[in-house]
Parts: sequence; C-alpha cells; structure tokens
Amino acid sequence: MSDAVRIAVLASGGGSNFQALVDRFRRSPEREVVGVIASREGAGVLERARRAGVASAVSPPASTSGGAATFLRRTLDEWRSDIVVLAGYMKLVPEALVRAYWGRILNIHPALLPEFGGRGMYGARVHRAVIEAGVRITGATVHFVDEAYDRGPILCQWPVPVLADDTPESVAARVLTVEHRILPAAVEALASGAVRLEADRRVRWVREWFETETFTNREG
Repeated sequence: MSDAVRIAVLASGGGSNFQALVDRFRRSPEREVVGVIASREGAGVLERARRAGVASAVSPPASTSGGAATFLRRTLDEWRSDIVVLAGYMKLVPEALVRAYWGRILNIHPALLPEFGGRGMYGARVHRAVIEAGVRITGATVHFVDEAYDRGPILCQWPVPVLADDTPESVAARVLTVEHRILPAAVEALASGAVRLEADRRVRWVREWFETETFTNREG
C-alpha cells in the first residue's frame, strides 16, 4: 500500500461517514483509510475504527499543553496523510493545519452551502433551520476547508427534497443517505486528480468524473 493515497479522517460522532469511506476504499490498492482522530473519548467512530482495523486517536482538549493543533498535525504527519476528511467533526480546524493541508482537506455538511452553515450549525440544528425557512430543497455539500466554519470553496453538492410533513429527523435520514454516497465519491475525485483547488480558491474540475461514478445505497 506504499503507493496508495493515504486518507485520514477527523470525526466527533458515530462515524457513519467514516464507515462509508472505509467501505468504499477497503479493497482499493490505490486508496487507504489510514486513521481516524476523534474529538472526544467515547465517540462511536472509535469502535468503527477498531472493527475495521484502522488506527485511531483522540485529540486532547485545546487547553492541554501543546494543544489540539499540535496533536492533530503530529498525528496526521505520522500517518503520512495525503488527504484529510472531516466527517462529522464539530471542531474548528486550526489555521496551521488548514495551511499545511490546503487543497487536500475536505468537509461534508448536511445542507446546501452557503445557506444553513457556520458556527453552531450542525446536526439537527441544520435540518430544523431548513424546515423553519420553508425551503423545498436541501442537500449535502462537500467543500474544501479553510479557516472558518463551512466557508471553504465548494467541491460538489447533491440536492435532497424537503417534504411537507418532514421533521428534522426525517430530513436528516434522507440527507445522510446522500452523504454516504457523495463523500466517498468526492474523496476519490480529489485523490484521482479529477478536481483540484486553484491558488485563487477556485475549484477546477480537470475532467468529467461523476458521469462514470456508480452511486450505491448503503445502510449505516
């Protein structure tokens, strides 16, 4: 696997998007999920990593000597990470880490950015805001990470309908199914060179890619 693109994940919760990445690349000789860093002890993603045989670590609190920023950078460097993926990661990525992995760090957000994003907009809060706004289309967004919450250049989006009788929970379930499809595809696009982030922050698709992608449903 020495020539494989090495993918590291940051997560805070149950880790179903981490699982989607593991499932996608499990048998690939060219891609490898090398580790996951959880933002807290007890996060469900740690058990998923154990079952998958993937390395894991828990980031210390920011108040710890050296801080979370140093820990993140050191651990990602030790794993020789090529791409970093935020999969339900609730912390702001330190600026130094953004600079180190500029153009190689992605986030998945459960709405169509730039709406319904920013500090404090995660989980059920996003879906409740979508319903209260009366919009009829929501979705999932994969974007490059910069120094602010949910502000980085958008790589791709997938729309999801909002139905008249929806609750935050029903919207969340529908969007999560899409997240499991679009995130591994976006990571593959970046790893394969189909898409890249230019110096002027513009996302450039070098070649058509999603037309040949097979999206499969999964439970998780």
